[in-house]
Amino acid sequence: MSLASLGLTDEQERLYRYLLRHPHLDADTVDLVMPEARRVLAELRAFGLVGEALTAIPPAAAVDLLVRRRIEQTRRRLTELTMAWDVLTELTEEHRSGRLVQMVEHIPDGPAVTRRMRALLAENPGEFAHVTTRAHSSTPYDPRPFQRLLARGLRSRTLFPAWALADPAHDPHARSLHALGDLHRVTAEPTRHLAIVNRAVAFVQADPHGPEAGALEIRQPGLVAMLADVFDGMWDRARDLHDLPLSPVEQQVLHALTRHDTDETAARSLNVSVRKFRAHVADLMARLGAATRFQAALRAKERGWL
Repeated sequence: MSLASLGLTDEQERLYRYLLRHPHLDADTVDLVMPEARRVLAELRAFGLVGEALTAIPPAAAVDLLVRRRIEQTRRRLTELTMAWDVLTELTEEHRSGRLVQMVEHIPDGPAVTRRMRALLAENPGEFAHVTTRAHSSTPYDPRPFQRLLARGLRSRTLFPAWALADPAHDPHARSLHALGDLHRVTAEPTRHLAIVNRAVAFVQADPHGPEAGALEIRQPGLVAMLADVFDGMWDRARDLHDLPLSPVEQQVLHALTRHDTDETAARSLNVSVRKFRAHVADLMARLGAATRFQAALRAKERGWL
């Protein structure tokens, strides 16, 4: 029997079954199991089906977790049926006023979408929920306007896909925003661009395959409520940045840090420059929230990383 009915892709099920049969698989050989094995592994970890040491959780626990996830998805679909009452409200207003009630507006370009969202948040910096297909953008970004909104009390949450962490630039960028107050979590679920302002206005990409098409601004209450529920469900199932397992590079740096007396010998053991090693150590300390290397080692031990 396939696990597709419980929401796993063929790739995810294949790797999970393989890890069940090979509980002592080495991290260096995971790429030999199947194409894009590390991406699929990151998705299974985000689901909670695989632990830090490439160990698959027991089948009973896995099926229970997946069944609960499918029940939540079914609950969200049932919620969609309540939209009928909001459509009734819209139709009643059109009948009363004799004009079209515009609940959805097309905004043709990205900068205009950003300006619209910032204007809404500047008027009322209450809550901002955001699903993105990436954690880091190569285009220049000025965080100061958003920082001012956070300082005024804005509650901001951002979800991004697990596969984005394969790019070394994504993790530090997400963690820097997380530290500013824009809370970030990682999801293994499919993602589309979505932004919800104060649970009252939603923005979705007008063309799923063409970002240049701009976005749709949605004010229809039932639809916005449904999208907010979808986001909340994804957020609850997602993993916090601090809960993610160490990458192979981070594991090597941590062990070199505890086994060698100087940065020079530690860097040589990893075949990297001292400058590069110290940069890795600084990133690891930031992830652990440690002020000193000694404190970083203690916190790593508390998390079971040593």
